[in-house]
Amino acid sequence: MDKKKWSILVTVLLVLGVASWVFAENQEGTGGNGVPEFTQSFASKQIYPGETWNIYLNASDPDGNMKYLFAVVEQPGVGTYPVSIIRIREKNQKEFSGHLYLNTSPGAYELNFTTLTLTIHIRDKKGNFSNPVVFPLEIQSRNYQEKPPSGVFRDETLGPIMVKLRSNSHEGGGSSSIILNN
Repeated sequence: MDKKKWSILVTVLLVLGVASWVFAENQEGTGGNGVPEFTQSFASKQIYPGETWNIYLNASDPDGNMKYLFAVVEQPGVGTYPVSIIRIREKNQKEFSGHLYLNTSPGAYELNFTTLTLTIHIRDKKGNFSNPVVFPLEIQSRNYQEKPPSGVFRDETLGPIMVKLRSNSHEGGGSSSIILNN
């Protein structure tokens, strides 16, 4: 099996394993039938190497039981990084507005001319997943990061996307962490 197919298979198995673990940990749910959903989202499609990429999200859940954000970064020539799981604070489980961020500082100039795709899902306590939001990104020294539309998103940090980006010339796996925000 070639390296890309192996990487995709491992990522899918990891996401399914983590999702079942999280579901088993939080089976209590609220008894409702609502599914979380993103109501608005924005991320600049380009940034300068070394910038921190901000991904703005508004979301809601009729049951008020959103639990985690699952973020997956894919990079041509490198593959899919391990899933980054960000716990949603209790005060934000019915609705939230704010931003996630991805640090591109380490080895910034090695990332020049890098492209990637970020996919984010919400998972609630009952195991329901939202439809994904998908963001492409181009890192290039002539780029600038666009600002989000004024007045649409709160200035609140939801958490980091914990992956260490690599240039296409490096071998090896990415890193991930589970972030628990209370």
